[in-house]
Parts: sequence; structure tokens; C-alpha cells
Amino acid sequence: MKTVAILLAGISCTFATVPGIARTGAPNIFAQPSPLPFGAPQFDRITDADYQPGFEQGIAEDAADIDRIAHNPAAPTFDNVIVAMERSGRMLQRVQAAFSAAQQADTNPTRQAIQKAVAPKLTAHSDAIYLDSALFARIKALWDRRATLGLNPEQAQLLKIYYQRFVRAGALLSPDDKQKLRDINTRLSVLQTSFQQKLLAATKAAALVVDEPAKLKGLGDGGIAAAAEAAKARGLDGKWVLSLQNTTQQPALSSLDDRATRQQLFEASWTRTVKGDANDTRATISEIAALRAQKAALLGFPSWADYVLVDQMAKTPQNAEAFMAKLIPPTAAEERREAAELDATIKAGGEDFTVKPWDWDRYADRVKNARLDFDAAVTKPYFELNTVLEKGVFYAANQLYGITFKERRDIPVYHPDVRVFEVFDRDGKHLALFYCDYFKRDSKGGGAWKSSFVDPSKLLGQTAVVYNVANLPKPAPGQPALISFDDVTTMFHEFGHALHGMFANLTYPSLNSTARDFVEFPSQFNEHWALDPKVLAHYAHHYQTGAPIPPALIAKLREAAKYNQGYALGELIAVAELDMQWHALPSGAPRQDADAFETAALTKTGLDVEHVPPRYRSSYFQHIWSGGYAAGYYGYLWTQMLENDAFAWFTAHGGLTRANGDRFRKLILSRGHTQDYDVMFRAFYGKDPDIEPMLADRGLLKAKP
Repeated sequence: MKTVAILLAGISCTFATVPGIARTGAPNIFAQPSPLPFGAPQFDRITDADYQPGFEQGIAEDAADIDRIAHNPAAPTFDNVIVAMERSGRMLQRVQAAFSAAQQADTNPTRQAIQKAVAPKLTAHSDAIYLDSALFARIKALWDRRATLGLNPEQAQLLKIYYQRFVRAGALLSPDDKQKLRDINTRLSVLQTSFQQKLLAATKAAALVVDEPAKLKGLGDGGIAAAAEAAKARGLDGKWVLSLQNTTQQPALSSLDDRATRQQLFEASWTRTVKGDANDTRATISEIAALRAQKAALLGFPSWADYVLVDQMAKTPQNAEAFMAKLIPPTAAEERREAAELDATIKAGGEDFTVKPWDWDRYADRVKNARLDFDAAVTKPYFELNTVLEKGVFYAANQLYGITFKERRDIPVYHPDVRVFEVFDRDGKHLALFYCDYFKRDSKGGGAWKSSFVDPSKLLGQTAVVYNVANLPKPAPGQPALISFDDVTTMFHEFGHALHGMFANLTYPSLNSTARDFVEFPSQFNEHWALDPKVLAHYAHHYQTGAPIPPALIAKLREAAKYNQGYALGELIAVAELDMQWHALPSGAPRQDADAFETAALTKTGLDVEHVPPRYRSSYFQHIWSGGYAAGYYGYLWTQMLENDAFAWFTAHGGLTRANGDRFRKLILSRGHTQDYDVMFRAFYGKDPDIEPMLADRGLLKAKP
């Protein structure tokens, strides 16, 4: 996405050359738009040697563009300031988009070195724009006479966003305070990059190495074979490796029979970044939190949370906390009930221990399976990854929005696992390119995400080029990619983000930005279609026989989705509260001991964190330390409220229909940030957000007297 955050005004940058990168006299591959269809990156020609020179040239070109805008002798107009800035920085956008994908999803030592070298330069690049007095004077002149400019609603919104971003970035500060801000921003960029790289290394190093297959009993032949392949990839023939995902709980914990192995796997996850070695992140995150508090104070806010939320849908930390406070009592009660039920199940099975976090998933599954006569593993043969994608995810989008898909094998990719599809709109015209990269590998960051190579813009004549990344288990060679229903849900979720990007019907690229407490709304809403009867019947077929998933199994799958909701919601609330408390620190607070702070913060929640640990520990909470979600993780919960409201509306109006899909596309998915988010939501839902559908969906809504 093109935003003013990556522009530069009048700064000269020099880069230390990363070892192993040779300079050539040939033009940089990013200097001109890609000749490939729709501006797709030329990954068949891009090499690591292109990235750093590309950043250098991109920043220099952007600097020249912005300098001309800032010092244009003509009186400021919307076109010669705002539109000109929207057109600038094209080369920098191209190199950033390609590098971000390669670095996050398929990193190597050279790319990590480039990231480390470039991050502070990009921060300086951003600061030079936002703190340029001449540039801001031209923007402010437009803002002060905005009522006389004859702007249409989209233009007025864009001017408002530019002005607010500059003010929030320090444009009104004194020269001395601007320098303090530059210093803080530079240090933060270094620390955030350091955190990301330490976490990737720590997660890889903490993978559990198992010496004998008996300890993996319960994983099944496919799971054990995949663990053997993972070991072989590390040069550990004759052993088995359980790689870690980014969350606290690990998928294998629900299957492993051996309790000692379960505990070892959980502890490997929980302690991955607190070992006192080079990958320990605790000092890093404590400094990041302190610097953010200082930055907030410099900009006139009591805390980083106050600074962040002022332009979110929730508006204030108090509103976000009041929302979460409504969730805590029913969630805490359900956590306690679930823990007691699991203890009873353990004792009834003749085992003598009380449930611990490494036991929870296994025995929760046992309770669910006993009550429903249901084993989640039985469903996997009906969920083959490629079938789920093409006959499930794509089919639902076709039924709702009329779009169709055709695989493009002529588009180069950054890794052999990646597939590319061209997306056609309901009238048959080209809409977007969609890349998907689903399998886990050690060179890929944890979790799942959506991003873009090209954002749609009428001004620039661009259509969307978007991609989804996940960390689903890769099968052994020759084996089918059978996935869990949770993995199915992940695919629908991330494609909801992709739809949001594809459908953006905007003139100006900067309006593609979305608030953290709104951006997860379309993605979580899209999860509902995974269990829609029409969609499920289309994709859930046995990979060997082609038989549809039996109705009785579907019923059990639906019922199973309502189990363990105390845990599922509790781990999210705990981590959202953890995020909010880290970022509620005032600037005068001392540097925090990360472990002590975390313990105190979790105790304050009133949740059963002994049995239900947070989804992420502070020390590996990438979302908030290097992922842009600082003081914004509550947004996952807030947007659950929005998406449950939206699904309740769909249900009341006929469910999965083209008419409903077209309305959702028109009022939500196509709008970007052309309106304030509360206005946009009310236009669709007809009223303010309502928490009751969210609680009802999770079985936590008490019956009214």
C-alpha cells in the first residue's frame, strides 16, 4: 500500500553495503514498472543483489519527488500537493512490496542483513516527510481552507487523513522535539527489526527434537512422517522434529499420547525467547515499550494506547477496555467450568493429575469426542488443501460476489510452493491477481497473513495483486495435503482479507489503509462460509473416494465448533489485555522487567491464566512488537463483534445470496478508508455494534429472564 509513511523529503541516505551483494552497472530491476501482467513482480529475475540498490534508488527518487512538491513555487492545490504525493514513490513501493514478501515468507541471511540495514533508513525517510516544515505548510494551507476547495467526499477524506497523519507524526513539534522524535523512531526501527529476527531464530532453534517415534504416538503415520521430513531438512536423519508455530499452544498437543512429550513441546514454545541467549527478546521489548511511551508523551498523549486509538473505531483505550470488560465475566466462568470438567475426565480415565496447559487441548478433544462421538482426525480426509481452496474458498466467493478464478502458471513466484490465480469480476473483466503460499518452512515467519504487491487505484491505473501466506503442515512427498478444520478456517479467514484488497474501489492508493479494529472484520466474517451447507457440500469430499462428508459428521463438526469456547476466547482476551497494559505505560514509568510485568498484567485480568495461558507470551508477541498491532490486538475481539453482527444480518436476510454479497461488497469491502469506520458499519448493519450475537455464537450469552 502506498502511504505517506514511506515518503521522504530532502534527505541524503547512505547505506552500508551488505556482504555478499555485488553492485553492477545495469539498471535496477525495480527502476521501471514490471512488464509482467498487472505489474506482478519479476521474481524470475529479481535477485538479492537487487534489493539494497533498489531501496537506495527508490528513496533517492522519492526524495526528489517530495522535494519538488514541498518547494513548488505555485500556490498549493489539491492536485499539486496531495495528488502529487499519491503519485510519488512508485519505485520504492515496488521494491518494498517484493522484498517484504520474500523476507517474511522465505528469508535468508542476506535478506535479514538487508532488512537490518534498510529499516533505520526507511524510518528516517518517513520522518523526513512528516517533519518537513515546508511540506506541512502546504498541506496545512489546504486543510485550513478545505471548505472552499470543492472537494468530493473521497478527496475530502484523503486531505483529512494526510493532515491528521502529519500532526500525529510530529509536524507541529518544535525543532528540538522533532529531533528527539527522529532519534526515538530510529531506535524503534532497529529494535523492531532485531525483535523480528531474534524471534524467527528462536522459534527455529526451539523446535522439539524427538529421538524415538514411540514418543510421537498419536500423531498418526502422516504426522510422524512429516516430523521425519522436518528432521531430514535440518540434517537430523534418524530423528523427528516438531517445529513451532507462532502461538503458545501447538497443534500436536491435542494428539500426542505421551504426556512428557506434550510438556516438553509446550515448554519449548513457552520459553523459546527467554533462554538468556542471543535470541532472548525480553530486554528488547521492554525498551520498545518505554520508547513508545516517550514518543506518545512527546506528541501530547498520556500513553501509546491513547495515541494509537484516537483514529481507530474504538477511539479510546477506555472504550476498548469497557468492551473487553463485558467479555471477561462469562469467559472466566466458562474457563473454570471447562477446567473442572477436564479434571473430572482425567480422573475418570484413571490418571492422577490435574489439567495443565499442555494437557488442555488433548482432554478438551476427549470431552468433545465423548459427548459427540466425534474425532476431529476423522474429518481430515474430507479437507484436502487444494480442494478446499478451489471448491470451497473460491466457490463461496463466486456464490457471494460472482467472481471466478483461473490459475496462471506464467507468473513467476518467490518460492516453488506459491500458486497464482487470475481473478475475474462478475462481468468477466479482470479484477486481480491472487497468490497463495500455504506451507510451513523454517525460512517463513510464523502465523498467517495477507499483503499486496500492488494496491488498486484509479489514479494510478492499478488493479490489486494480493497474496495470502499461512503455515499449514506440508505433507511428506507423495502424500495428500490433508488439513484440519481449523486450517480450513484459516484459509477462509485470510481470503477474507484478500477480498477486502481485491474489491477496494478507490481513486487514491492511501485510502487502502484500514484501522486495526476494522481490518479483521471482513476476514473473520468470511470464516462463516466454511460451514455454510451449500459451500461445505461443494468442497468437503473424501480425497480418495470422492464421497461427500456425511451429514452426521457435519452436525458433529458444527457442535464441536461450540466447544472449548472459554479457552478459545480466554486466550485472546488475555493477550489483548497484555498488549493494552504494556502500552498503557506512561512515559515516566521505569523500564519493566518483562516477566514480572507479564505476571502482574495477566493477574489483573481475572481470567484463569494458570490453565489458559495467553495466545502469545510477551516475549514472542510479534503482532505488537514488530507487526503493527501495538495497542491494537483488542481489534481481533472488537471485529469478532462486528463480524457476528454482520453474519446475523445475513442470516436474517437469506444468508449466502448474491444480493447480500453485493451489498456487503458495496458498503464494506469496496470502501477502504473513504469513510469513518463507524459510519461505514452503521450503513451496513443499520445501528451501532451489538455484543450479543458474539456471545451467542460462542454459547456464552445467558438467557434473559
